Amino acid sequence: MIAFTPESLGKASIYQIFARNYTREGTLKAAAQRLREVAELGFDLVYLTPVHPIGELKRKGVLGSPYAIADYRAVDGALGGEEGLRSFIDEAHRLGLGVIMDVVYNHTAPDSLLAREKPEWFWKGSEGKPGPRVADWSDVADLDYSRRDLWEYQIATLEKWARFGADGFRCDVASLVPVEFWVEARSRLSAIKPLIWLAESVHKEFVRDLRRAGMYAASDPELHAAFDITYDYDGREELEAAWKGEGSLGYYLKLLEVQECLYPAGATKLRFLENHDQVRAASRFDGARLRNWTALAMLLPGTFMAYMGQELALRKRIGLFDLETMDEKDADRGFRAFFSAAHALSRKIKAEAPIFDAVLLAEGLVMVTRSAAREGAGSPRIGAATAPRYVAILNLDGRSGSMNIPSIPPLEAGDLLDGREIALRREERGGARLDIGPEPAIMAAADSGR
Repeated sequence: MIAFTPESLGKASIYQIFARNYTREGTLKAAAQRLREVAELGFDLVYLTPVHPIGELKRKGVLGSPYAIADYRAVDGALGGEEGLRSFIDEAHRLGLGVIMDVVYNHTAPDSLLAREKPEWFWKGSEGKPGPRVADWSDVADLDYSRRDLWEYQIATLEKWARFGADGFRCDVASLVPVEFWVEARSRLSAIKPLIWLAESVHKEFVRDLRRAGMYAASDPELHAAFDITYDYDGREELEAAWKGEGSLGYYLKLLEVQECLYPAGATKLRFLENHDQVRAASRFDGARLRNWTALAMLLPGTFMAYMGQELALRKRIGLFDLETMDEKDADRGFRAFFSAAHALSRKIKAEAPIFDAVLLAEGLVMVTRSAAREGAGSPRIGAATAPRYVAILNLDGRSGSMNIPSIPPLEAGDLLDGREIALRREERGGARLDIGPEPAIMAAADSGR
């Protein structure tokens, strides 16, 4: 196990807030007034998209992307400045929530403070001018981490925000910044206090393409030399294909096994259906399908993350470049009740049964089992299985009918989400016959000792 990563992160959950568009006022102080709702939903951590001033040169949209930062050491006055951030962090801490700040260290705005004062710290393109290595990121200029004085400046900036009250950092496109930098940054900041380090790693296909183009790109396992959690983008292509009906979900489930086998022991993945870069989950799935996919995301191994308004089944994507307040007029309060109940149940299940397995019963129909860790002295026999304590049958594609499930333990009859009776009939030759309903079914093993 990675010595510095708390085991509790595998059971934790994060709520992402884009402060400018979270409330009508668009300030950190106004966002702080809604943190009680986040705490009541059972989240542990709040992740703030960047709160720093935004550059003006080559802006996208009217207000620009918060990822085109003008000054790493300031807070945008439109959000309320440092006083606004202080009020947000203080209220979060009062409610028992940790705060993760977004760190955008691959690049700055092209007219940033550093671009003006330290032009030698920037990567130069073929014409000898600062710019982005990735053409689509036209509103930024990439930094050059061959400069040791840049390392010192960036680490000192992290120290400022750690002392200010941040409980961790989410590091944007962390894969494009040298892992050695992140290792040193974490080591030096550990002298201040324990922090949570979350890497926005990139799609595995992007790593491949960058390397083929002669650029640096770290893989997710490499990033765990410094980070506690990495994004689940290394399986995103397979997940997107399953959502579109262009590939089997079995490929993604197999990747979960690959992650468990090839990552450092104790490494944690971030599981999510949506974030500020993705379309809304409720625009992909309707009704019961949304509830099933939400339950699966919560039960997956790792840290669950939700984007602001996801609990309300909001369908409209919030733009990054303009003032576009989160619109709650179409909020689904019934889904919020489901989300809250499923989140609480999944946290309980993860705490009691940390071992995750999943089987694709049929395309779109998944059985998830959660088992307790083995107990007792000595080494367990290799291959010996522990009996599942919880079983979830998730109907991700709106299937109907009945089917035989050959390897399923005796289960309590009631669904733990809403108490309804589950039609599960034992078969003489073993297994059970299950009537497939539209809603997710989560059951406890009959001998689970709950």
